[in-house]
Amino acid sequence: MSATTKIAVHSLADLKNTTDDALPNYLTSLKFKQFHTQTDIRLLLGYSAVAIAGVLFYFDWKHGWDATKAYTGPAVLVYFLLNGVFSYWMWAVEKGCVFEGEGKTGKIRISSTTKKHIPIYELSVTFSHPSSSLKQTIHIRAPFTRWFTSDGYFVAKPFQQWLASEIPIVGAADPNNVVEEIGRGSEAELERVLNASGVNVTDVLGQLKAGGGRKSGVSGRRRKG
Repeated sequence: MSATTKIAVHSLADLKNTTDDALPNYLTSLKFKQFHTQTDIRLLLGYSAVAIAGVLFYFDWKHGWDATKAYTGPAVLVYFLLNGVFSYWMWAVEKGCVFEGEGKTGKIRISSTTKKHIPIYELSVTFSHPSSSLKQTIHIRAPFTRWFTSDGYFVAKPFQQWLASEIPIVGAADPNNVVEEIGRGSEAELERVLNASGVNVTDVLGQLKAGGGRKSGVSGRRRKG
């Protein structure tokens, strides 16, 4: 299955956003129920700030400055406070979360990141099995070229195989997409992508390994869940 929308392959933002959109679609197709609590709170904060600005503008236009000036200062203060909380929520609480939910094989939370000018998709995955409250966190990464064609089309199958092969509870929910030797991208593959990006391969690979906290980018075997 391929996406019909073509994107600019040199736009890292387009590559990441398209992939971020595909991830929850795949997991919900596996009967994972997505939790929307964090999104709902973010929307509430954003809409509340907009509503305050809108109401203040309406009353100022309707009744004039003299009638509304006593309320303008407090309203502006609340507006900026809500925007501050909104920003804090996005960066400190959600932290790039693209999916949080639960399925028959366990609970899962996935956050995605990319590094500037480096076309590698990185995921931080926290999950727990149904029979245990113990949470495990893994870090996986792969180049976007694994699931994007050279002319900018997203291909779902290799992306789904990567997720199913690397994340135990996803693989348990979709065993047909598990490829035992898919790995998380060999160093040779990552080096090829980094070289094409014109960056220092040694430094970046070192940073990726350090950031993962474990050898999460070069192992050829899937972790056993």
